[in-house]
Amino acid sequence: MDIETKTRLAHLNDMGLAATAIRLRAAFLVTGLGQLKELARAANISRTVLSNALSGSTYPNREVMKYLYRTHRIDFNFIMNGDFSQLPGDVQDRLFPALEVAKNEWDQRENSD
Repeated sequence: MDIETKTRLAHLNDMGLAATAIRLRAAFLVTGLGQLKELARAANISRTVLSNALSGSTYPNREVMKYLYRTHRIDFNFIMNGDFSQLPGDVQDRLFPALEVAKNEWDQRENSD
């Protein structure tokens, strides 16, 4: 995948709620956890807090970002700003296909409203 495609998919330098929600959804997909409640439990946050971040109503809190970094090596800079260059190669290899899925899901949701 070329750098322009990665930059577009990661919404590099876009700190808006929608871009952050898309990156968080992709990170969830990469975790391999089957349900959102599993991520909420693993990050020690409520499902409501996680759901609000995934819907773009709020930004993800520190606890979920700490979990993603410590357990899956997906760091704060990626979640909040789309900075992907510092992510390990194997994480990027899993994350970019997940970003495509997350972006498509977001677009479908936005277009159905």
